[in-house]
Amino acid sequence: MIAARFAADEKASKFVDLDVSAMWWVGLLAVIALLLLIDLLVVHKDSHEVHTKEAAIESAAWISVGLLFGLVVWWGFGGAAAGEYYSGYLIEKSLSVDNVFVWALIMSYFVVPPKYQHRVLFWGIFGALVMRAIFIFAGVALIEKFDWVLYVFGAFLLFTAGKLIFSNDEHVDPSKSKFLKLVHKVVPMTDQMDGQKLFTRINGKRLATPLFAVLLLVEATDVLFAVDSVPAVLAVSREQFIVFASNAFAILGLRALYFLLADMHAKFSYLQEGLAIILAFVGVKMLIHGWYHIPTGLSLGIIAIVLIASIGFSLKVSKQADTIEIPHE
Repeated sequence: MIAARFAADEKASKFVDLDVSAMWWVGLLAVIALLLLIDLLVVHKDSHEVHTKEAAIESAAWISVGLLFGLVVWWGFGGAAAGEYYSGYLIEKSLSVDNVFVWALIMSYFVVPPKYQHRVLFWGIFGALVMRAIFIFAGVALIEKFDWVLYVFGAFLLFTAGKLIFSNDEHVDPSKSKFLKLVHKVVPMTDQMDGQKLFTRINGKRLATPLFAVLLLVEATDVLFAVDSVPAVLAVSREQFIVFASNAFAILGLRALYFLLADMHAKFSYLQEGLAIILAFVGVKMLIHGWYHIPTGLSLGIIAIVLIASIGFSLKVSKQADTIEIPHE
């Protein structure tokens, strides 16, 4: 049984410091790989349009898996480690909601048929897991070597929170994407779909399909969101195993969440403000870490309350607006 060890010095005592054996990492990666294979080869073996009921069931299943893994962390490393895992999971899950709406814009712009969207997002999620791992290990290494990086991360999160509150700009306009224009110059493309293939042959020439461009944009937007979310999760845990696991299980359920929420952006009018408050909170948590460590349980409670309040208030306002719009007889 692997147990958490806590360093004697004040700095290390603020977060759990785990002895994580290779078997735990192998087990985590095996579980993730198994879940991806089941999703690809069993649940979504045949391309089809994912309707709301199916998306709701799958989303509930993914959330359950993420919460259950927190119990595994509790069993293996103790309550403090589980608290950090759940805090990181909730932060990543809440910040990922905005990612879902950006995907909806990309899918709409490229007119991707609903039955092909899941396969594109599957490979997008796979790439996101790899990139998050790179971001997490690099971020933890930087923090361990240069403690002042925390102040940079904290200031950046406050800046991002301010942009969310005061900026009215749309997140993504695919037609103005410089990244996409660069890809077009490098990779020969066709504007014709060929089922759910990323590449096709036309007149003997191998060309990328619009789905390939969609996949690249999905990956590019995830990099942008990771710049916000990874530092935010590092505010509640410095243990690479916990940070990666919380990110991974939150990301795995994004496809189901996409099909559930993609057309409901207008109903979450105050979610952006809620996410801004969460980012501002974790930014302040980083900036004051040298003077005061906000307990993990308190962080988890604040994040949960802000997220629930922003969603609840958004749905209430949306319901009132729908009621007003209904003409009276």
